[in-house]
Amino acid sequence: MQAQIQALIAVQGGAATGGAATGSNTGPNMEVTKPAIFNGEAGKVGGFITACRLFLRMKLRGATVEEQVQWVLSYVQGGSMDMWKENVMEELEAGEVGYESVEDFLTCLKKEFGGGEEESTKTAELRKLKQGGRMMEEFVQEFKRVARGSGYEGRLLVEEFKRGMNGGIRRKLMEAENPPASIEQWYRRATALDRNWRESRRKKRDCKEEKNRKEGPQNKSKDRACHDL
Repeated sequence: MQAQIQALIAVQGGAATGGAATGSNTGPNMEVTKPAIFNGEAGKVGGFITACRLFLRMKLRGATVEEQVQWVLSYVQGGSMDMWKENVMEELEAGEVGYESVEDFLTCLKKEFGGGEEESTKTAELRKLKQGGRMMEEFVQEFKRVARGSGYEGRLLVEEFKRGMNGGIRRKLMEAENPPASIEQWYRRATALDRNWRESRRKKRDCKEEKNRKEGPQNKSKDRACHDL
């Protein structure tokens, strides 16, 4: 199976450098970043799986499930990971285990190496998030990224989001006649309120600058008149 992995890497490398399109690969000339080597570190399993999914969809969509699993395994290296990989490959060759899709394999990989450590890391990161001076759109996107895999959902997730956003927006939404309930409603309404607030500030600033421009020459004329007296 090692030879099969190497052959698949060679085919994939040809497509990535602009070789002829094969199968139903999407965008053969489009460069897609390959995943970094995964050494079993729990905090990195989520990013590794995301990178694998992207590459598989863009470059190896036409490959068989077995080929896709082998490709993922080629990026699993180092220490105890080598032994784990060998065990998986032996089980595949012996027919002791099978995957209906590469997603099944990636799910198993996450369960095997994500564990509680990744969830604890995500939880700690989530509790540190603050909107600060960022636009709500930016804060929401980062919050979603960190919340994924944290174990938080429902009311707990809403409370963490409320805690991290700026106090003014939080108070306005909580004091609204119909405050948001679900996390998606909080995302949507907080973003709209933040956008309106920033637009209002921009208009006030523009009006003030326009007023200063108009009043500037008149004030200067008055000052010169007073000076002449």
